[in-house]
Amino acid sequence: MARIPTGAFLLGSDRDGPAETPAHRLSLPSFRIDRHKATNTEVAAFLDAKGLRGPEGEEYYDWDDPDARIHRSGGRFVPDPGFEQHPAVEVSWFGARDFCAWRGKRLPTEAEWEKAARGADGRRYPWGEAAPTPDLAVYGRSYNATLPVDAKPAGVSPYGVHEMVGNLREWTASQYRPYPYRPDDGRERPEPRATRVIRGASHDDGPESLRVTIRHYYEHSGTARGHHHVGFRCAASGD
Repeated sequence: MARIPTGAFLLGSDRDGPAETPAHRLSLPSFRIDRHKATNTEVAAFLDAKGLRGPEGEEYYDWDDPDARIHRSGGRFVPDPGFEQHPAVEVSWFGARDFCAWRGKRLPTEAEWEKAARGADGRRYPWGEAAPTPDLAVYGRSYNATLPVDAKPAGVSPYGVHEMVGNLREWTASQYRPYPYRPDDGRERPEPRATRVIRGASHDDGPESLRVTIRHYYEHSGTARGHHHVGFRCAASGD
């Protein structure tokens, strides 16, 4: 995991979509975040340990979706050959939440996600201000054409976190609400039917989607199932 230090950073943007405005300064305590998105190998181990559904019947993984890259073999869940180190697709928000808990971690808030992606200097992309190129991120590819999670080391964030944009968008813990961001306004409550924020960009997004401030969301019908363009990574509080 990468350590993200205590301190202020710029959240949001005044030059892009209305969901990203106003740009404002926010201070966060230190936290840690996984350097890579969760892989098919890691999620297969979770499914072996916990099964396909949570204690309240939440579906963790759309194993029968044609886009899934994890299947049963010999009574176990295993990644499809060649996709072991690709980021896991078709994991629901509940699956991502409980995978992180199983690992002794949690999903990052969207503010934590943006700080880990952006650093403290207000940059537009994890690597800086330079326009996206294929050596920096996985984007502009065909449907479900992911790459391994370590495929673009030149595009790491200031804290050494890989693929904060590109390959897959990512689930966060946060409910979708307008800015300015306030962690005490209810957006970090764990209500199961809430609308949840997705951050980052996917392999089949265009370069215009690679800015670190872009925000997407799914209502409960979307959080309850997986998607071909959404993955996740875990975080933990403190040093």
